[in-house]
Formats: sequence, structure tokens, C-alpha cells
Amino acid sequence: MIFVTVGTHEQPFNRLVEYMDQWAAAHEEEVIMQTGFSTYEPQHCEWSKLYPYPRMVELVSQARIVITHGGPSSFIMPLQVGKIPIVVPRRKEFDEHVNDHQYEFSRAVAQRQGNIIVVEDVQKVGETLENYDTLIQSMPAALQSNNVTFNQKLEQAVEALFQ
Repeated sequence: MIFVTVGTHEQPFNRLVEYMDQWAAAHEEEVIMQTGFSTYEPQHCEWSKLYPYPRMVELVSQARIVITHGGPSSFIMPLQVGKIPIVVPRRKEFDEHVNDHQYEFSRAVAQRQGNIIVVEDVQKVGETLENYDTLIQSMPAALQSNNVTFNQKLEQAVEALFQ
């Protein structure tokens, strides 16, 4: 399942919502969207303008891939549950925000942290989805859970005790 969130900013983000609805029409994978104040209503996805926070956490956790707008709160949550999000920043030129701070901030995070995939051209989201696994494997800051690392080392230590 792919989960898409455009946040709660009062300007619509129809560009991403409509693109992902059309993508869903042409693909088998389920797409669930939080559309916020977008005016486009998806025809090929489960969607809601807003989800309660616990449901958002659940959807992010269940998703194979999370696509967010460039708001930090939206892309930090997937990072917290060990997922590398695809971030599509809202742009002023499309009246999706009051300025291009999402574009500038998400690019800076991608360059400094290497833990988000920024897609500036919404028409390239499909290509990014197709190549997602390869992209995250080659990222300099690919996420690794400390819990997984700890458990692996503990298991090795326990096995060494019984040899």
C-alpha cells in the first residue's frame, strides 16, 4: 500500500492528489490518500480530507511507501517509523503555498541528511515509485533501526555463548 499525505495547509495540492489518483487507476497497488484542502476528489483510491492522528500513524506504519508534501511534520513521521519518504514539495508557482519554503527546506534536508527522496516534478513520482527500492538502497543515510542492530548483535553474542 502507498500512503499519500498533503498535510493540513489550507491551499489545495491538487497536482499531487490528481497525479496519484491517475497512478492508482493504472496500477494494482492500493493507494490511500489524505487530501487536506485539495479540491480534486480521487476516484481510484481510498481517501479522506483528514485522518485522526492515530489513524495517520497506523497508515504510515502499514504503508510500503509514504509520499508526503514538503512539510517537516509530514515527512518526519515516516522517518520515525523507519521509512524513507518520497517528498513532493508544494510550490508557490502552482498556488500550493505562499512561498517556496517547502521546496527549499526539503532539498536542504535531502542534501544534508540523505534520508528523504525529493521529487520536484510530480510527473516523475511514478518513475520514483518504480525505482524506490533501488533508490533507498543507494542512499548515503539509508535508515537502519537501532533495535534491529541491537537484536542482531545480541543474537550473535548468545550464539557465541552456546558454541
